[in-house]
Amino acid sequence: QVQLLESGGGLVHPGASLRLSCTASEGTFSSYAYGWFRQAPGKEREFVGAISWSGANIEYTESVRGRFTISRDNVKNTVYLQMSSLRPEDTAVYSCAAGPSFRGGILPREIYWGQGTQVTVSS
Repeated sequence: QVQLLESGGGLVHPGASLRLSCTASEGTFSSYAYGWFRQAPGKEREFVGAISWSGANIEYTESVRGRFTISRDNVKNTVYLQMSSLRPEDTAVYSCAAGPSFRGGILPREIYWGQGTQVTVSS
């Protein structure tokens, strides 16, 4: 079973940047795809983006494309979500997940979730 730990959340002003990290506990990190999701208060969970196991395929939801970048470091067992030009509407709890594939934001049957990290964008 994969255990994921997110970090890097916080309170920032609009227009600022923030980098979230998602570190996996075990050595099979490189065989999984990773997805980033977010959930704002009173809203449903939203797919933010995902990176394939090889790192060759990366996709983003339209609202973050061009502002957010997902990358992975298979040596450090870590996936990153670099967020820039943050907006108040980006405020949410951000969670990462591991699984065979997150293409199109579809959740796989085998999925492991992190606990989430709060990102608040406010002036």
